[in-house]
Amino acid sequence: MKTITGTALRLFLLLTLLTGLIYPLTMTGLLQTIFPLQAYGSLTTRAGKTVGSALLAQKFSDPKYFWPRPSAADFATTPSGASNWGPISPALRKTVGERRAALQSAQGLPATAAVPADLVFASGSGLDPHISPAAAEFQLWRVARARGLTPVQIPALKALIARNTAAPQFGCLGQARVNVLLLNLELDTLK
Repeated sequence: MKTITGTALRLFLLLTLLTGLIYPLTMTGLLQTIFPLQAYGSLTTRAGKTVGSALLAQKFSDPKYFWPRPSAADFATTPSGASNWGPISPALRKTVGERRAALQSAQGLPATAAVPADLVFASGSGLDPHISPAAAEFQLWRVARARGLTPVQIPALKALIARNTAAPQFGCLGQARVNVLLLNLELDTLK
């Protein structure tokens, strides 16, 4: 019995050391060397100041900026998550209707105008930094009006959206997407 207990204890300590210390430290060091930007949270800086992470959505409500997907957690990282409302939930129907009406009003569109789904439904995490290219195009005229852009400048704004559109991962996983933070940062440089 003593030998089984001693063997179990030694194996426990060895595996704890291996999987709890050696493996994590090795992987952290290796990944910080190979993927330094991602290992530190994909932080985005401007003029030496960290302005956000390319992996987390930020709340933009100023009409001069593109807006991200709604967040069930109001963009807080600690209680992140979805609302857990089912497809027939009256609360979901009411919330989506309110979001649709607010977007149509902000865009100066009639109540019958279609709104891209990703602008009215929150993502599963509530922190998704991407919108679809259609959602960016939907907001284009509001942003142009708020910034006082002329019709001649609209192609430059469309090119900005195109430049910030990422293809599906590996060419087949997911859909094309636009990172709202990176788009808005570049939008501030548009003359």
